[in-house]
Amino acid sequence: MAPINLEMNEFEVRFRESMRSKVPLLDKITHYVIKRKGKQMRPMFLFLSAKMLGDINDKTYDAASLVELLHTASLVHDDVVDDANERRGFFSLNALWKNKIAVLVGDFMLSKVLLLSIEKNNIRLLGIVARAVREMSEGELLQIEKARRLDITEEIYFDIIRQKTASLLSTVCESAAVSVDREDQAENMRSFGELVGLAFQIKDDIFDYGSPGNIGKPTGLDIRERKMTLPIIYTLNICDKATKKELINIVKNHNEETKYVKRAVELVIQNGGIEYAHRRMMELKDEALICLENIPESAAKSALIGLVEYTTQREK
Repeated sequence: MAPINLEMNEFEVRFRESMRSKVPLLDKITHYVIKRKGKQMRPMFLFLSAKMLGDINDKTYDAASLVELLHTASLVHDDVVDDANERRGFFSLNALWKNKIAVLVGDFMLSKVLLLSIEKNNIRLLGIVARAVREMSEGELLQIEKARRLDITEEIYFDIIRQKTASLLSTVCESAAVSVDREDQAENMRSFGELVGLAFQIKDDIFDYGSPGNIGKPTGLDIRERKMTLPIIYTLNICDKATKKELINIVKNHNEETKYVKRAVELVIQNGGIEYAHRRMMELKDEALICLENIPESAAKSALIGLVEYTTQREK
C-alpha cells in the first residue's frame, strides 16, 4: 500500500528483531511464524491511522510490534485450544511441535510484549494492549460458555465478537493515535477500529455460506462446529416453528453430515439470513467511516478508507 510501503518494510525488519531469541529451537519456530504471516492487515491499519493523524516515529513501530506479537501469540494459543492442525494453509505450530511447545512459544511472545513496553517506557501502550488480552480471553470464554446453547441472542453474539475479534483492531487504531501523540483522537480511533472489526467478523460469518459470487456453495465450517453466527441467529429469530425445529435439529444432531449442512445453509439463505448479515455489516462500515469525517484529507486517510472498503468487499 503506497502511503506506507517504506514503513511496512521497516516494520518487518523490526518485528523480526523483536522475536529474536538465544534459544535455537525458539529462533527456528519464530522464523517459521514470520514466514507464514497473513495479509498484515493490523500493521496496515496501524500505520495508516498513525500517518493520517501525525508523524510516524519509533513509538509507532513499537505499537505495531506489540499488537502483532499479541495477535500472533493469540493465534498460536487458539490453535492449541481448538486442536487445529492448520493455519492459513500451513501446518500450525502445535501440529509440528506439539501443544506444550506451542503454548510456551505463545507465552514467550506475550513476555516480549511486556519487555518491549517496559524497555521503551511505553506504559500507556502496554495498558491498551493488556486490555485487549483481557477482552479477547473474556470473549473466547463467553463463546465457550454459550456455544452449547442454540438460543444465543444477537446482543450476546455482538458481545462475543466485540471482545474476541474487534478488540484487537480497536487496540490497533487507538495505539496508532497514542503513538503520534494524538490523545484527542484515541477514543475516536478506538471506536473506529471496533466498528471495522465487527464488520470484518460478520464478513467472515457470511463466507461460511459461500464466496460472494458463489453464495450457496458453503464451507459450512461454522455449522459443523456449532458456532452461532449472525446469519443463523437471525434466521432462528424470524423463521416459522417448523423451520426453527429443523434447523436446530441439524445443528444439534447432524452437523457432521454434508447433506444436512447444505440443507441448513439453504434454510438460512431462504429466510434472508445472509442479506440481513450483509446489511448489518454495511451499517457498521458506514458508522466506522463517520469517525473519520472530521480528520483532514490526505493520502493516508484515502488509503485507510480503501482498506475499510476492502474488509467488506474481500473475497476470502
